[in-house]
Amino acid sequence: MIPSVLPTYNRAPLSFVKGEGSWLIEADGRRFLDLGAGIAVNALGHAHPALVAALTEQAGKLWHVSNLYRIPEQQALADRLVSETFADTVFFTNSGTESCELAVKMARKYWYEKGKPEKTDIVAFTGSFHGRSSAGIAAAGSEKMVKGFGPLLPGFVHVDWADHDGLKAAITDTTAAILIEPVQGEGGIRPLPDQCLKGLRALCDEHGILLILDEVQCGMGRTGKLFAHEWSGVTPDIMMVAKGIGGGFPLGAVLATENAASGMTAGTHGSTYGGNPLACAVGLAVMDHLADPDFLAGVRRRAALFRQRLEGLVATHAGVFDEVRGQGFMLGLKCRLPNTDVVAACYERELVTVPAGDNVVRLLPPLTLSEAEIAEAITRLDRAATSVELKAKAS
Repeated sequence: MIPSVLPTYNRAPLSFVKGEGSWLIEADGRRFLDLGAGIAVNALGHAHPALVAALTEQAGKLWHVSNLYRIPEQQALADRLVSETFADTVFFTNSGTESCELAVKMARKYWYEKGKPEKTDIVAFTGSFHGRSSAGIAAAGSEKMVKGFGPLLPGFVHVDWADHDGLKAAITDTTAAILIEPVQGEGGIRPLPDQCLKGLRALCDEHGILLILDEVQCGMGRTGKLFAHEWSGVTPDIMMVAKGIGGGFPLGAVLATENAASGMTAGTHGSTYGGNPLACAVGLAVMDHLADPDFLAGVRRRAALFRQRLEGLVATHAGVFDEVRGQGFMLGLKCRLPNTDVVAACYERELVTVPAGDNVVRLLPPLTLSEAEIAEAITRLDRAATSVELKAKAS
């Protein structure tokens, strides 16, 4: 008999009932150090007082009115995002998947309104992840994700990661945009070098096409800047955001320049819940922290310490780990032994990590992770690695 919750998740046998900062409390009382943050969602940790206060205050006033009316909290958050980024305009969604859908529509509608309806193709990359909607799985092109869900949404051209010649050859008269994650998350924490992102921007400018960045996982302070593309000094035309922007409350957004968004007029897109008062009140509280230069400087400092300690861990356990990847608090341990064994061993040491592609273990802690918690994380990772190593030798 099928369970009442559709069995699409391979869940760990854990039930967390409470969160405190970087810690999760299991139903049996055990305290887990959280290096997953809900897959880069809980940017300020669990039950952050500022977010609890913002949500509670707004909940006592107004939850939902729909986008048939002006929403002051939505306007305030849009103004804040525009002031802090390249964008001229923002549309609020509920998730990264919804942000992907709009980004694809926006790019294609741009060219349609320019009198070039044939320009519908979007160039994307192997190893990418853009959500699980029809557009998202078509953009990723992963056989595992698309199997059984055909026919796929057409109009996506896939290029191997770091294949510069293949990328140039993929651009034709029907190309509308290039879509890429500045740091691949699900694909195994693979950062795009700054010079490559600069090259992509130059390539888009040369051909007059749009650059779409997916910063759903790598954005919102995760790499030590508000958005990962800021490290390269270039800006996109369209950007997908979600996860950390709501600090745990479902919220996403698409940010765009006035030019790129020019085709999205009244009636071309909508959302029942997107940008509702509750979500935007929390999003504003998140932005108060993540847009603070002092906060981001602290993220960079503590993330550098974490990276340094992880490099030592890899050297100590060369039979388990191959290298450390990533930037800021978006880090990955490339494994020599199965990454799932490492994740399971971490659970046994009351430590939460997240598996990824390319046999990588993701470390995506709250951006508030303290130096003491970094030390504790290394201790537990060390014990987990020792356990995995011993089991591998025994077998």
